[in-house]
Amino acid sequence: MIRVLLADDEGMIRSALAALLRLEADIEIVAECADGAEAVAAAERLRPDVCLLDLEMPQLDGVQVTERLNRTVATRCVIVTRHARPGVLRRALASGAAGFLPKSRGADEVASVIRRVAAGGRYIDPELAADALSDERSPLTDRELDVLRAGRHGETTRQIARTLSLAPGTVRNHVSAVLGKLSVGTRQQAVLLAEERGWI
Repeated sequence: MIRVLLADDEGMIRSALAALLRLEADIEIVAECADGAEAVAAAERLRPDVCLLDLEMPQLDGVQVTERLNRTVATRCVIVTRHARPGVLRRALASGAAGFLPKSRGADEVASVIRRVAAGGRYIDPELAADALSDERSPLTDRELDVLRAGRHGETTRQIARTLSLAPGTVRNHVSAVLGKLSVGTRQQAVLLAEERGWI
């Protein structure tokens, strides 16, 4: 029996998927969680074989949950998302996820992926993998990426400067260069674009 934890902040989707997976003779749903923090706590308590995680959840997203669980629990994580962009795939793989698929897949395919991952395999949606291979590389320097990472949660220029041991003026210069290279108007837009493309 494969013990599965399900985490999705959309109650209807979570309940429907749990009900469909319970019809599989070899899958047992041991927990249904509404956010990432709840998923981490439940996984550490219940030690499921596979965690099926929505990418976008409150508290912690699916990638952050995967990163945490890979340090604390011997469980395999599969991330599902309706926003299946190449950059998100790269973030998921970097976090240690064993599977990644769009929410558009049917319950039978999800069950098949759970079996494969529980057996030690990996599954990456083929279309997403092809998109990721053809996706463009970052035009930003390592230092510019550091500035975006340090300011991804709305930190001030001074806070970023302190974090990176830079002068505030240097941080402003890097931000200006980033905005020009990415053709966006604000640092937050630059962060969103960089996250979407998997650069940070």
